[in-house]
Amino acid sequence: MLQNGLTRRLKIDYPIIQAPMAGGVTTSELVAAVSNAGGLGMIGAGYLSPDQLRNQIMEIKALTRKNFGVNLFVPNQYAVDEQKLKHSEKYLQTIESEIGIPTVTPSLPNYKQDKETFQQMVNIVLEENIPICSFTFGIPSEEIRTKLKENASIIIGTATTVQEAIMNEEAGMDAVVVQGSEAGGHRGTFAAGEQQSLIGLMSLIPQAADCLSIPIIAAGGIMDGRGLMAAQCLGAMGVQMGTAFLVCEESGANTLHKDAILEASEDQVVITKAFSGKMARGVNNLFIERLQKTEDDLPEYPLQNALTKGIRKAAAASKNPEYMSLWSGQSPRLAKKLTAQELIEKIINETLKLKNVLS
Repeated sequence: MLQNGLTRRLKIDYPIIQAPMAGGVTTSELVAAVSNAGGLGMIGAGYLSPDQLRNQIMEIKALTRKNFGVNLFVPNQYAVDEQKLKHSEKYLQTIESEIGIPTVTPSLPNYKQDKETFQQMVNIVLEENIPICSFTFGIPSEEIRTKLKENASIIIGTATTVQEAIMNEEAGMDAVVVQGSEAGGHRGTFAAGEQQSLIGLMSLIPQAADCLSIPIIAAGGIMDGRGLMAAQCLGAMGVQMGTAFLVCEESGANTLHKDAILEASEDQVVITKAFSGKMARGVNNLFIERLQKTEDDLPEYPLQNALTKGIRKAAAASKNPEYMSLWSGQSPRLAKKLTAQELIEKIINETLKLKNVLS
């Protein structure tokens, strides 16, 4: 009853994709549990090394025979503004001193190295015959797209505007995730301005659906059967859910992070550039508030992300959520402490009940 062209193509039972949250959230246990329950588990490989990615793929293959996928961050050129770097370092040193951690000058990202790592990750996806590969922060090169398709991999893009969605279709992507402004974590924007990309999901889905022929996967604030039904009514063939799975038992998110979401209300979830230099949505805390007025003077992603890594790590170790990045979508009141299987069963039961009511 919930099968469609997308589920058949992905070889999954239900049109539910677990968002590929980078940074340790998408453990092997979570990815396998989602796939075993009939959804599509996804590895968030954005911050993994090639060896870590290969090892995780091997772990998941031992836990499930079902399809799962890998998400990669497309590397982008970024400007190194020395003045902004110094400004941020000076401000962060004050915070480091206050919370009692030593100031260590981090090694900054290198675009050439990022590109080499990205290619290595793509090669691993090919060598391990991963059936689904999705991309965030841009569209991979034609060469990479061709290699993946020749290897029978389904490739999925990410878009925050209709124009970005059209660009994904024109590049030959098999499907596209349209990310509404309600989504937790980083914005997947790559062609639009920051403010221009903040389109609500209910507005974005039907406008994208009217312009595309490839399947649309909706992301942003979807937590239950109501969200799945609404997305499908508007023109999406499936949903990608992050926050709902982040609080699940198998998630690798810090307990403080899970608790912050479970205890938050919708008006406590804000968009900030404080942690990474790129717009991202999370639960408001002291770090965000302190850097709010200086956001325009921060270096861009991934430079600011590297500068704040020490603070975020120390805050987690000392159990201080005020200086952690607590990514969350705009529907924290709907978050439930469940296993991945329980969550999927709940969503499917809610959806079927709604279908019966509406039929």
